[in-house]
Amino acid sequence: MTHRFLPNDTIEIERYLVKEIGVRSVEELFSDIPEAIRLNRKLDLPESLSELEIIRRVRGILQKNVIFREGSSFLGGGVWHHYIPAIIDAIANRSEFMTSYTPYQPEINQGLLQALFEYQSMICELVDMDVANCSMYDWASALGEAVRMAVRITHRSKVHVPYFIHPNRYVTLKSYSEPAGIKVERIDQTLENGQIDIEMLEDVLSSETAAVYIENPSYLGFLIENLEELSKLVHDVGGLLIVGVNPISLGLVKPPGEYDADIVIGEGQPLGNFVNFGGPLLGILACRGDSRYIRQLPGRIVGLTTTVNGDERGYTLALPAREQHIRRERATSNICSNEALLAVRSVIYLSLMGSQGLQQLGDQLYKVSAYAQKRLSGIEGVSVPLFNAIHFNEFTLKLEGSSIRSHKLNKFLEKSKIIGGKSVKDEFPELGDAMLFSINDFHRFSDIDNLAENIRQFLEV
Repeated sequence: MTHRFLPNDTIEIERYLVKEIGVRSVEELFSDIPEAIRLNRKLDLPESLSELEIIRRVRGILQKNVIFREGSSFLGGGVWHHYIPAIIDAIANRSEFMTSYTPYQPEINQGLLQALFEYQSMICELVDMDVANCSMYDWASALGEAVRMAVRITHRSKVHVPYFIHPNRYVTLKSYSEPAGIKVERIDQTLENGQIDIEMLEDVLSSETAAVYIENPSYLGFLIENLEELSKLVHDVGGLLIVGVNPISLGLVKPPGEYDADIVIGEGQPLGNFVNFGGPLLGILACRGDSRYIRQLPGRIVGLTTTVNGDERGYTLALPAREQHIRRERATSNICSNEALLAVRSVIYLSLMGSQGLQQLGDQLYKVSAYAQKRLSGIEGVSVPLFNAIHFNEFTLKLEGSSIRSHKLNKFLEKSKIIGGKSVKDEFPELGDAMLFSINDFHRFSDIDNLAENIRQFLEV
């Protein structure tokens, strides 16, 4: 072979590879594919391009993407647009963090291990829990793992989730649960205010209940108000309370630990991570300090220890009951990765913000969101919010009239370089042609006024 590392498509190289592999032809490698479904012709591919031509073509494709600009976007629903201080990129993009995957060798990975340990510590302080792991793939995978944790801890098989759960999280949960024989049931929530009726919940809970999962704030933005009563009811039947949160809300909203949550999950993307067209994301998972819970935590946990003589402290992976470290059938989970770089970005963000910074941001989001709801509700033909409840930074909106559709509004808003809300009519048809609008820290009152004026103009057309 002339070029050992270049996969040149030449007859000589093909003959060499076929001989080394021990087959008579390349076609023999695909003998298990039925003849009837084979293409039996060459792929219809364009001619090869030079590097410059490829760059031009790719740039042309990328120009079709709509970039989030300051206060122009009102999309949310699980991935949120927030300001990211420049220092986060400056630190997280250092090669020591950027190229580190997993600190399997603690003696040479002390910096990354410490960063992840601090991430765990700050997450615990934020959600008022005792122990957190390094991270999960996203909120949805954290939910699936939390439910399976609850089932292993309680030795029960039924889980209750809210009706207005994020649909992607619900589908992921079922994928995690159904193969394991876990039954997932949805809890009714009133269309008036979205709250969970305690008496109705009491009727469905039983000795088979492993856990009840709630989202606060909910997927549709409203807050659950009877949390203490709900928590007590779940614990009275021997179940666990799993709470999903947007961590930014905890600068203003009571942390789950204060109403006796057992497991807390959430999405860490808004903590210093970009929207990135929907990923990668950062799953938060924390729990009580009870050893029964800690032993069931999936993924990686970083611990702090000392040298034999106690002179120095060091960091290492602790209690890793993962499939790489233990017999597969005894592992708590088959999750084999984490989002270490995103966790590093989050711990930098939390360090910069501090408790006062998060509180100020939460207060800002709440006030601008409240202003938006009041401003938009003053437009004839607009119903907002659809739920009579307190909302954090997201709320639902519906345009009255059978001939009006949410996608038409978003097309109209695009002309003014505004990215409108997310349509939820297919997810929850009973809400009608509803949209979910999200407020972020770029939004000013003038941006809300601009949105309101554009919606008013749309309704007048």
